[in-house]
Amino acid sequence: MRELLEAVADGSISPAAAEAELNGYVTSEAGRFDAARQQRRGIPEAIFAEGKSAAQVVALAETALETTGRALLTRVDDEQATALRTALADSDPEAAIERRHSTVRVLAPTYEPPELDATVGIVTGGTVDEPVADEAEVVCLDAGATVDRVDDIGVASLARTLDQVDRFRAADVLIVAAGREGALPTVVAGLVDTPVIAVPVDSGYGYGGDGGAALAGMLQSCTVLSVVNIDAGFVAGAQAVLISRAIDRARR
Repeated sequence: MRELLEAVADGSISPAAAEAELNGYVTSEAGRFDAARQQRRGIPEAIFAEGKSAAQVVALAETALETTGRALLTRVDDEQATALRTALADSDPEAAIERRHSTVRVLAPTYEPPELDATVGIVTGGTVDEPVADEAEVVCLDAGATVDRVDDIGVASLARTLDQVDRFRAADVLIVAAGREGALPTVVAGLVDTPVIAVPVDSGYGYGGDGGAALAGMLQSCTVLSVVNIDAGFVAGAQAVLISRAIDRARR
């Protein structure tokens, strides 16, 4: 305790970092950031930007950077992304900002990314599925896994699915995102002995076009797979990371 107080006094760590070390979380006007989730759960807390103001998103991201060396944000809109870039240009100009659709990762210059000896295959049925797959991919890359991405191979043309079977089988775990009737994960799962995580996507026409039909189809799959909620790319990525960590430990 004394060493921690002395570190705060001499400026080698910030009060927020000290609070994170003592309590596991940091409290601010924007909310509480769970700085210890990585150590406790193996997955960092992601800042869910939807419904938050730009100022709240910036405050939480700066807290994440200060206490963990990186910030992972999902469902970020253009206004929030612009505010984040502007704020970091002043407070931490050397921070690296990566954005894929609505998912953003920010790395402090001193952050050392981890490495996992595991490959996650990420598969999409069509272009509309890519933002959800991007969310999963950023989570996997953040954990240090290798990602093999295969896009736009929906079952409307089964030949383009079957052409990629060798890549599917080479992966340690697969995330398969699809909308409409959600058949792609079932087809892929029937071709591999790899764990498959199915992600229903909010796309389609009319009845069930909000992702409901895809979710129902995946839940009723006659081949074994796991299913996350509609558009839950982060959850799929997190599950794949936990599997990848177990594989990495076994290989090491």
